[in-house]
This record gives sequence, C-alpha cells and structure tokens, in this order.
Amino acid sequence: MAKPLVAIVGRPNVGKSMLFNKLVGQRLSIVEDTPGVTRDRLYAEAEWCGHTFDIVDTGGIEPGTDSEILTFMRRQAEIAIQNATVIVFLCDIKTGLTASDQEVANMLLRSRKPVVLAVNKADQVGPTNPDIYEFYNLGLGDPIPVSAVHGHGTGDLLDACVQHFPENGEEDELDDVVKVAVIGKPNVGKSSLINRILGEERVIVSNVAGTTRDAVDSYFENETGKYLFIDTAGMRKKSKVDDRIEKFSVLRATMAIERADVCLILIDANEGVTEQDTKVAGLAHEAGKASILVVNKWDAIEKDDKTMDRMREDIRRDLSYMTYAPIVFISAMTGQRVPRLFELINYVNDQAAMRITTGMLNSVLADATARVQPPSDKGRRLKIFYMTQVGIKPPHFVCFCNDAQLFHFSYQRYIENQIRNTFGLEGTPIRLTIRQKGDKEG
Repeated sequence: MAKPLVAIVGRPNVGKSMLFNKLVGQRLSIVEDTPGVTRDRLYAEAEWCGHTFDIVDTGGIEPGTDSEILTFMRRQAEIAIQNATVIVFLCDIKTGLTASDQEVANMLLRSRKPVVLAVNKADQVGPTNPDIYEFYNLGLGDPIPVSAVHGHGTGDLLDACVQHFPENGEEDELDDVVKVAVIGKPNVGKSSLINRILGEERVIVSNVAGTTRDAVDSYFENETGKYLFIDTAGMRKKSKVDDRIEKFSVLRATMAIERADVCLILIDANEGVTEQDTKVAGLAHEAGKASILVVNKWDAIEKDDKTMDRMREDIRRDLSYMTYAPIVFISAMTGQRVPRLFELINYVNDQAAMRITTGMLNSVLADATARVQPPSDKGRRLKIFYMTQVGIKPPHFVCFCNDAQLFHFSYQRYIENQIRNTFGLEGTPIRLTIRQKGDKEG
C-alpha cells in the first residue's frame, strides 16, 4: 500500500519551504530522501507517531497568473494536491487573509481532499494572536498557528495530518490491483502504449482522477488481472528546458514511481539508451520498484537475426545496475508483443513481494560462504552470523556479522547474486543491510 502523502500548498512567500525544512530537518526522523529529486529537496519521506509518510513542498499557487513560471508552479502544486492524502494549506498571519488565499481555499475545497489549515509566522509564544481568527472565513475549520522559524505548533499540525491517514486495511479493496507507472523520456510512446492497451483489449475501463490533464490514471482489467496504469510526463534534457519545468516533470515522475508497484521503463528502439533513460531508470531503481525495460517502436527498426541480441547487450551495458530487469521488445503502434507485458507485470510484481524463510536464507548463506571465503583485513576475518528478510517490495534482507567494515561491497554483491541464483527475484532490486553484533535490530 502506498504511503500517505502530505502536500504543503499556499500562495508564494508564506513560508512553505521553511516549514517543509523544519518538519523534515528537526521535528521528524527522516527515513530517506526520495532519490532523483531536486537539490532543494521538494520531496522527503518522514515519520511521525509511528506513521511513515511523504511530504512534498510545492511552488506557490498564484491564482489567475499569466506568468509562465508561476503557471508551472501552479501546475506543480495541482499535481501534488491531486495525489495528496491530506493537504496543509499555509497562510501568513503577518499579511493577513488575502483574496489569493480565498481563491486557493476555494480550489482546495473543490478537490474534496482533507485540508489542514496552518497559519505561519505566529512566532510569539503565549496568548493566541487575535489576528488568527479572520482565517476562519476560509471555511476550512480551525486554523493551527505555527512558526516555521522556531517550530512552534508543528506537532499539533502533524497530529492533525495523521488523523486523515487511512487505517491499515482501509484500502484492501485495491490490494489486488497492480499499479503500473509508465515512465520514460518524452515522445518514447508512453501514451501510445496506454492507448493501445485501453483501446483494443479492455474489459472494464474508467478514468480515475489522476495527476494532470496529460497524465491520467487508467483502470484496466483483463483475464490476467486488474491494473491501474499511471501515465507520466517525460523528462527532457536540461539544455532544452527551464530548470523549473525540469523540477516539475521530475516531481511528477517521482510521485508516479512512488505510487507504483511496477515501473515500465520505455526506451526508444531508434535511439537506444540515452542519458535521460539512465536518469529515469535510476529513479525506479533507487525507489526499489519492480521494473521492466520496454523497448518500444521495434517495428521501425531494420532487423536481422542478431539485432535483438545486440540491442539487449547495449541495454545491459548502459543500465548495468538493472541487470535484474527483464527486457521486452514491443510496438505500441502495431500492438506487437504488448499482451506479453501483462504476464511480465504480474511476474515481477510477485517476485518483488516474495518472502523467503530465515532457514532457507541461511542455507544459501552457508553454501555461499563455503564456496567463497568471506574477506579478511589485518588478520581479522568477516564472520556472518545469520541473515533474515525484513521487508518486501523490494525484498529487504539484513545480515548480522562481527564487523560491518569487513563486509566489502563486492562480497555484498556476491551474496546478493547467490540469493538471486537460488530464488530468482527477477525484475526487482534487492536491499541488503549490514549490521554488526551489538547493533539494534530496529
């Protein structure tokens, strides 16, 4: 089940980024920053009161603006709103309630999402500033005074957010639906592939409110299962695009990947693996998502009996960190091999959810250490006591040893390969955590 998402929105200069940094940097224990995001950290994973969730900082919403940059910021915020579990609407007590605040509030009310109203720059402690009462006029419930500078009120704010998170099991009806993010650079055929799937093989199709007008979630069901396809914007070369647009498209792709069970990474057969492809694939890999490398436009290639093998070798070389991902050659235009995608999606999704008993893991571990002796340094040899699985999607294993410093990366890779050789785990990355004796397991 996807983690809840808290989106911080509001008009420009009310302190959204400062609040985001305060929540992420001091008030919360960060699990990890989502990779592939911008340098100013628009997106972070966090924990509060036992709930793990994502926080996203958005550009300021300036209603009715003609400025191109502000329009992009607004669109970015709209994507966050549509994906959010709960929205934190931030206002500024020093400037008071503005017409722009009212317009943003109306937009949030139309979204029908839970909204927590926070009023920033309430920096004094003590009696409540009477200026806060005018924010009741927004019709969004009780305003929570906060200080992004000092951190006052942020605990109350997060408590209010957590109340809107779904209970465990609340989304059980979606558990049998595989969420598939279709990602790749622009013009690689993402929408064409989804249209091919929805247009010719559909049993049940309905549009679920998605990210933007050009990235809609599409539900699809056939004899192989139930799927939710998430179409995403492509990421362009930096030289061809304004930095803000790049942030906006990376944010959208990151959100799609975060929500997905499986990522279809589309590659243009005419171009092979490009720099953007490695960036897109890296997002899915770092997020730990089951992935399939889909070479599209295969019908446009002049082929001999070695063409496919050569292309496969090139992909394996250029995406060397994703050797686990199966490669399939399709044509969204003609429909060639498109039906095979469903079997692969189900297969890699099941592989990513595989659980392996501790007994079986340690049998593999004993065999692996007998074949290749663990490394040593200055007379001290690595001893691996045992290994256990602690998570799925991706499969996450913890190795307990006498000295983590001795557990070299190359030996970790060897252990990972032995696990794959025995259990498969095709299509999914593996997480391997090393702990030495005396470390806490939590």
